[in-house]
Amino acid sequence: MLLSADGTRTSGTAALFSEPGRKGGLRPWAGDFRVATDATGVEIPVGMALTLEMPDGRSGKVIVQSRKGGSKNTVLALLGEDQAPF
Repeated sequence: MLLSADGTRTSGTAALFSEPGRKGGLRPWAGDFRVATDATGVEIPVGMALTLEMPDGRSGKVIVQSRKGGSKNTVLALLGEDQAPF
């Protein structure tokens, strides 16, 4: 689930991955978010900051890097900003 600052929730499926961490730093992470087909009319612009909520309640801050697909198969490329929620 993606949560925007105004409280709008967008359901979908995330495929996430992390990179090896830098010495003493957080491990960078990113992934794709496929917007659910029942989430019609979703407009999430590139550059928007969101919260990615996992099914188990953990969450992480993300930035939308790019947007692919049409209205029925939208995929957002996300870049994590803090500790990975997985």
